Amino acid sequence: MVTVDVEYCGVCNFKLQCHLLRQFLLEAAGPGVEVNCRQGRRGSFEVTIDKQLVHSKLASLAFPDHQSVLQQVRRAESGAPVETVQAAPIKDCALM
Repeated sequence: MVTVDVEYCGVCNFKLQCHLLRQFLLEAAGPGVEVNCRQGRRGSFEVTIDKQLVHSKLASLAFPDHQSVLQQVRRAESGAPVETVQAAPIKDCALM
């Protein structure tokens, strides 16, 4: 069983992003993965796989690419070490 934990910012309303990633992983990876979403620090969207940080929005200022997270879940399932996932550019954000 591979465990994916996602810490998201509730103030920034990233809960939906977490649930979209959760749904994608559960559908694509199947029953061998557990995905937990929990509200955390402001501005956060931190993804860990088996307690290893693979994505930090606090550091990258971007959300993780779902396909890249899935690839790392599959690596963890096979016993290989996980690596940092690719970031997905944020396209619908405007700075004022």
